[in-house]
Amino acid sequence: MQYRNGIRTTMMVLAAASTALLATACQSAGDSGATKSSSLPASSSASAANGPSLPPVASESAPSRPAKACTADEVKVTARQAAQRSAGTGTGAVVVEFTNTSDRSCELKGHPTVAGAANGSPQHNSPLKTMPFGTETAVLVAPGDSAWAKLNFVQVQGEGDGYCASGSDPVVYPTLVIGLPGAGSHQVALDNGEIAECDNQVTVTAVSKTKLS
Repeated sequence: MQYRNGIRTTMMVLAAASTALLATACQSAGDSGATKSSSLPASSSASAANGPSLPPVASESAPSRPAKACTADEVKVTARQAAQRSAGTGTGAVVVEFTNTSDRSCELKGHPTVAGAANGSPQHNSPLKTMPFGTETAVLVAPGDSAWAKLNFVQVQGEGDGYCASGSDPVVYPTLVIGLPGAGSHQVALDNGEIAECDNQVTVTAVSKTKLS
């Protein structure tokens, strides 16, 4: 009887030991899993839950459209004898004003072309040789505003009918035909007299926002 009781006692001790070992193993496994889970950064966990994050997309504003060139119908051209001109008895120099008569802003650009209108008729004009001066720059002209260019002629010398230093005869035009790329051709007369010049050539500045004299 004592022998059986000893066997029973031994088996109970072994069973208790096995239970303790199993509990310890489960606890270790749980601790290891908790450690692995807690080692992930919060952002990684959120990304994993919400799916892959997309890079931010920069918003693009619509590109601004450049102003269109002024048309012939949108420009009024006038001319006056320049205050600053070379010495002589001819016209010397003319300031040309291009005024935007439309209800929109538009651009003017380039060096004017110049022709003398024989008998005041633009259909029978004599183109002058133009010598461009200055860099062409697009000029934005608001409604009612103006841009300017200057024409410097070869000056007539002497009294009376005058003479040309080159030996050619002076030429007198009642009006001029002024052209500008994209803005058409316009017949203009001086507000104070006629155009007297030599050699049928003229130096022209590029159109500018600077008011010339």
